[in-house]
Amino acid sequence: MNFFRHRRRILAVPAFALLITIAGCSSADDSASAAVPSPDAKAARLCRDLDKVLPSAVDGESRHDPEPVSALTAGWGGPEIILRCGVTQPPKMVDPAVAKGDDPDAVAGGVNGVDWLMEKQDGGAYRFTTANRTVYVEVTVPKGRDSSGVLIDLAPAIKKAIPEGIAD
Repeated sequence: MNFFRHRRRILAVPAFALLITIAGCSSADDSASAAVPSPDAKAARLCRDLDKVLPSAVDGESRHDPEPVSALTAGWGGPEIILRCGVTQPPKMVDPAVAKGDDPDAVAGGVNGVDWLMEKQDGGAYRFTTANRTVYVEVTVPKGRDSSGVLIDLAPAIKKAIPEGIAD
């Protein structure tokens, strides 16, 4: 009886290793993925307008949209800079500690006429969300990339497609 119990463990180890190997394999296209937001019809229209005017390159990186392909998401480079349009308001945006400058992981500021909330993410990436626009646009900048060029390159498109105001 003990012999069979040990034999199952011995067979289970290679099977488990094979399962991990198969699960860890990436697809051949190496496309990034991004959750597609679900905004209301008005916000979705503005996001489609934004998609039409987004630059083909951001911070020197070519556009490579993430999966699933949507007019509400865009990406550049690798690791990808990811833009998602029509996201919900981040909780930190209404946090009094952020407004007072007391939260080291969230800072408010503006770049070329677009106001942003910057949040440091686990792993060193930064997430920026537009403020004072009728639709929230989120941009995630991977660890190690200077975000200033990214925000400078995206500002003209955001100003053109997403009006100033308060998002619903």
